[in-house]
Amino acid sequence: MAAHVKDKEAFQRLNFLYQAAHCVLSQNPENVELARFYCHTQKTISKRLVLRQDPSVKRTICKRCCSLLLPGITATVRQRRHYGQRRTVVRCLCCGLTKRFLNNPNYKLWAEQPEAQLENQPKPDQKPSLQQTQQEMKKAD
Repeated sequence: MAAHVKDKEAFQRLNFLYQAAHCVLSQNPENVELARFYCHTQKTISKRLVLRQDPSVKRTICKRCCSLLLPGITATVRQRRHYGQRRTVVRCLCCGLTKRFLNNPNYKLWAEQPEAQLENQPKPDQKPSLQQTQQEMKKAD
């Protein structure tokens, strides 16, 4: 049985706007302004309702001009090395904003880690024992 999702209609609206922006750019790559309008509307709705978007969605929208970042159409994507670390550099072609992401295969977003999940959090009235804390520290190393 599926859990009750707060603001389900709002998430559906955000999903529709994101998909509409993708469809507009896939049919006519010159329709950047309409896709930007859809992404800007999506961003303002999520801010107004205080909803968190998935990091994969946030990474494909420019923070400065709200343009949808599609490689080869509205963005350039390059692989770079910086001090021995591999990075993906995404540059918006509309405003020139550059985003840099690490290419570490072992890296996990905070939302994907088990500590971030609500069901894995300790109860407020329960304190973790000393043994549990030491075991968690050993796992982290």
